[in-house]
Amino acid sequence: MSESRRVCFTMRLKPERIDDYLAAHETVWPEMLDALRETGWHDYSLFVDKREGLVVGYLETDDFEAAQAAMNEREVNARWQAGMAEFFAEEAAPDSTMNRLTEYFHLD
Repeated sequence: MSESRRVCFTMRLKPERIDDYLAAHETVWPEMLDALRETGWHDYSLFVDKREGLVVGYLETDDFEAAQAAMNEREVNARWQAGMAEFFAEEAAPDSTMNRLTEYFHLD
């Protein structure tokens, strides 16, 4: 079994859609949650800075690129991303706009 890696990323929301975006996450579809778990997304959290429209995501996974690729193959992810697209500043599938951050320090 490979060692789990911490991954952090950011995305930008449209300022006028932040509350709608947060409301949409109050009832994430069970099949979307299952797909995330099945494709290797663990300890996954999303944070928001409402003043900046900044979403910060954190997860642990054995292989982030493989986890992303596996999600991209799921029909439920395509539906979810299509529904979320209206909330994001960039006109692209939200999961394609992730700006992955580089971890440079960790205290265990």
